[in-house]
Formats: sequence, structure tokens, C-alpha cells
Amino acid sequence: MELNSSVNEFILFGLTQNVLKEKVMFVVFLFLYLATLITNLLIVMTIRYSWTLGSPMYFFLFHLSFADACFSTTTAPRLIVDSVSEKKVISYNECMTQIFAVHLFGCLEVSVLIFLSFDRYVAICKPLRYTAIMNQHVCGTMVNLAWVVPCIHSSSQIFLALKLPFCGPNVIDHYFCDMTPLLKLACMDTYKINLFIVFNSGAICMVSFIVLLTSYIFILHSLNNKTAEGRKKALSTCTSHIIVVILFFVPCIFTYTRPVTTFPVDKMAVFYTIGTPLLNPLIYTLRNAEVKNAMRKLWCHKF
Repeated sequence: MELNSSVNEFILFGLTQNVLKEKVMFVVFLFLYLATLITNLLIVMTIRYSWTLGSPMYFFLFHLSFADACFSTTTAPRLIVDSVSEKKVISYNECMTQIFAVHLFGCLEVSVLIFLSFDRYVAICKPLRYTAIMNQHVCGTMVNLAWVVPCIHSSSQIFLALKLPFCGPNVIDHYFCDMTPLLKLACMDTYKINLFIVFNSGAICMVSFIVLLTSYIFILHSLNNKTAEGRKKALSTCTSHIIVVILFFVPCIFTYTRPVTTFPVDKMAVFYTIGTPLLNPLIYTLRNAEVKNAMRKLWCHKF
């Protein structure tokens, strides 16, 4: 990447400037990041090598765990290192790379969540047609789309970022590089670019949130035909899924659907960049008895 201006590095303000809080953050986020990596990679390896986890749901959960591990890695390591560093500096090239990676794996996670919710809708609402609808060709097409859409989205973001000229302040009031705080530093009128971000990132967050909530409403509505035990189990599962979806999308929508202004609450992004990548495997996968049995058999056999 070529430098676009006289500014060749940025200073990240981080989550806090309090030294004691930063030390606490180092311990907390190091633990959360390691837990995220271990749980998601464990799921990826288990689904990849277990013969019992061959249904479409696990096919999507494999890609969700991979996306979670990568998405967390785009921001958590720098946040951890910066929490014990005196000077929180990120180069221009690293900043552009981080923007691309955050939007690529964030959008990938959103896409997989939508396809996973569709899979659950078909499994619960149309169980007799499940194998016909969710065949190998359909699942493969869905996963290809789950990768193509993020590539297009992140490419559009980095194209805009590379066009921004920076000639003055270089302090980003955030813990990672993103379009919204960068627009505040640009030496140009960013009104049109901000509109594009709202209609791009903002629309993706909003539409995905509505689609996911709608799918769960249909699933919950279909529970009238289930037994009391089946309703209780499905309700518990859907409730936990909805909580994770809200934690991911509410901060995301707030960040990308407003004018170029920065607020301290923007750092709520920590919920969807570091929090949900750890919650997803706990909510979607590790509560599943079939997955736990497959893990036990596979890893006991390995070791």
C-alpha cells in the first residue's frame, strides 16, 4: 500500500488512559482472547475431523468458528499489547490492513449467522423437507456467498480509506482503526463517504439484524406444534441466540448508521469484536451434546 498523505502513522487512544485500568484490561482481554482462540479452533478441528458431525448445521458452525477466531484476532492482540505500551502507535499500512480485515471477517460472521438461522428455520419449521432443501449444493452456494459478499464489502471500505488524505491530527479515539474515527481526521469533506458507509456497513448491519430476528420469530411461532419439552428446549436455545445477536448488532448499528461523530460509547464495539467471538461457540456449539460427545471421542482418541 502506498501512503496517501504526510501522515504515516496513527496513535490509538485505546479504551482508557488510566494506567491501573490498562493493567486490568491486559489480564482480562488476554484471557478472553486465548479462550476465544482455543474454543473456536477446538470446534473447527472437531467438526473437520469428526465423522459424526456431517449435517449442514455443523458445516455452518465450522465457518462461524473460523470467522470468530479471525475476527477476534483482527483487534484483540493489538488491544492487549497497547494496554501495556506507553506509545500506542499503528502505521498507516497496518491501519489500512486492519480496516480490511475487520470488515472482511465481521461481514463473514454476519453472513454465516444468517445462513445458520435459515438452516435452523428449515430444520424446525420444515423438518420433513430439511434434507431436500439443505442439500450439499445449496450449502456450498451459501458458504461461497458468505465469502464473496464480505470480500466485496471490505474491498469497498479499503478503497474509500485509501482515498482519504491525512495532513493534520493523527490521534484515533478508538482501540482499533475503523472508517468512522478515520473520517474525523481526513483533510476533506467526508459527507458523501459517510453516506456511502451508512448505506453500506449500516445497511448490512440493519438488514442482517432484521433478517435474524425475523427468522427467530418464525421459529418461535412454530413451537405451538411441539411438545412442552421441545418448546422449552427450543425457547432456551432461541433466547440465547437472540441475546448474542443483540450484543453483536446493536453496537454495530449505532456505529455505522449515523453522521461522522465519535462518542465514548463507540468503544462498545468491544462487545462485537471481542465479546461475541467468545460467546458464539459457547452458545451455538458447546451446549450441543452431540458436539461434546464428538469432542470427547476425537480428542480422547488423539491423546
